[in-house]
Amino acid sequence: MNYRKKFVVEPGEKIHLNKVDPSYTGQHESHEKAMPIMQEHIARMDKLQYLLYADGDQSLLIVLQALDAAGKDGVVRHVFSGMNPQGTSVFGFKQPSKDEAAHDFLWRAHQRAPARGEVVIFNRSHYEDVLVVRVHKLAKKSIWSKRYDLINDFEKMLTCNGTRILKFFLHISPEEQLARFKQRLDDPSRHWKISDADYSERELWSKYTEAYEDVLELTSTPHAPWYVIPSNHKWFRNLAISQIIADTMDEMGLKLPPTHVDIDTITKQFHAAEQKQAKLVGKERGD
Repeated sequence: MNYRKKFVVEPGEKIHLNKVDPSYTGQHESHEKAMPIMQEHIARMDKLQYLLYADGDQSLLIVLQALDAAGKDGVVRHVFSGMNPQGTSVFGFKQPSKDEAAHDFLWRAHQRAPARGEVVIFNRSHYEDVLVVRVHKLAKKSIWSKRYDLINDFEKMLTCNGTRILKFFLHISPEEQLARFKQRLDDPSRHWKISDADYSERELWSKYTEAYEDVLELTSTPHAPWYVIPSNHKWFRNLAISQIIADTMDEMGLKLPPTHVDIDTITKQFHAAEQKQAKLVGKERGD
């Protein structure tokens, strides 16, 4: 199954999230059967990230958006487990600081955008400024409604600078969210995830759905597509996302950079150093 084609939001396409099955798993029957396939995708991501970092000419930005408990942290923990931390970073977008709020709404996102050779994951993102801001009426419609075009321009600029962008909306049902809230209550090790806002935000489900549907329609572009990922089953969510990322990186034409030294000369230097080291070891042994 080609999940890039299956779950992509075509530019200008109107998505009705209540018609998208969050429990979809395709032909996959279980976590146990899907795990080896996911591990293959993660292994591909690892190899391709090595090329991305070595080449240093392109970058990759992953955007994760979802309602509470949909699994953004889980995606970061499992899907990116094979990537080298030296070239990968995660930034979580929380309520803007005083300094961030004093700048334009894209300022903090631009600061965290990946440099060439890097992979950056946004856990929530600049899209909060057309989601939370809209739902909670933190700005007038005349302000936030103009941000869709500004976001598209921002992402186009990043793309022109060599950044590939993939955006994932993790789609869960209200019933699944409530079940995950219960897991947090029942498991003391997860109590730190519980927020006072969990249930007040849940009451705004329909308003968030409407806001997300507009985001998907207005900001999915050929250079920065959105994917709606069924996420009631965590294992399928991770499988689909890992395939989409690996397939996309495959298309980036990543390759090792050219060698800037004379390998024959370096080989001779290595053998000379090797012989010298052998003599030193021989002297220490009394040979």
